[in-house]
Amino acid sequence: MAERVIIKEVAARDGLQAQPKHLTVEQRMALVAALAETGVPELEIGSFVSPKAVPQMAGTDEIADNLPAVDLAFSALVPNMKGYELAVRADIRCHAIALAATEEMNQNNIRKSLEDTFVMGEEILDRALDDGVAIHAYLAVAFECPYEGAVPEALVLEQADRLMSHQPARLVIADTIGAANPAAVQSMMQKLVDRYGPDRLGCHFHDTRAMGLANVYAALLAGVRQFDASAGGLGGCPFAPGAKGNVATEDVVMLCESMGYHTGLSMPKLLQAVELLADMIGAPQGGRAHTWLSKQCA
Repeated sequence: MAERVIIKEVAARDGLQAQPKHLTVEQRMALVAALAETGVPELEIGSFVSPKAVPQMAGTDEIADNLPAVDLAFSALVPNMKGYELAVRADIRCHAIALAATEEMNQNNIRKSLEDTFVMGEEILDRALDDGVAIHAYLAVAFECPYEGAVPEALVLEQADRLMSHQPARLVIADTIGAANPAAVQSMMQKLVDRYGPDRLGCHFHDTRAMGLANVYAALLAGVRQFDASAGGLGGCPFAPGAKGNVATEDVVMLCESMGYHTGLSMPKLLQAVELLADMIGAPQGGRAHTWLSKQCA
């Protein structure tokens, strides 16, 4: 049997949260339903953040109450303990927490120090262990910070050790501004795979410099088998103006399937979801191979 690659679809959260057009809760429900039909094993539905801070994510609790009856793992981003409690109350049992690897990114993004951010994350991780909630801990700006520049690999490995001691369900190394290159990705991920094995490691790449898919390939070579991706490449980062967004789900599926891995996703259903998303956003969406893939599926 082909080796499995797990793709976590993040268009409904990471894809939408930076968009100038705010979708209604009903539209987001329709998007979640369409993405669930693709066969993706994991689907991020939104975030339990203050609607004043991120109005695009208002109503995530309503979405959680109306999830499609399909066999997949739904998850949500939680920014702090209050968000964690709201997500648990909504019966979401897989949460994402994000901790930036640098002092300046934490200060500018959430107005917390690096140490305070890690302490907050550790408190959530420890409580989740007791509650039986799975936490995906993200190390943001793991390769380069928009304020401090290149982030030393040794620092990220040290922070990874600290987080892994609190037993997250998954540690996700995130190239938040899309500045990584394949050599750096393979070097870092190989060390982490050697240290922890592949089962609790994942990667989150952006395509700012057109290297998102190459970085997925480098992580695959290192043994990583879990990746975030966003349908149509929707997303972006406020610290990377003009960025294309997250690496596109259809591109990742194409890469993995062509290399002999099994993702379980239906490309026709995925392209239909991208078309729905484009209609909702009011602008064309699609990864780098979108035109070719569309012709193949026609």
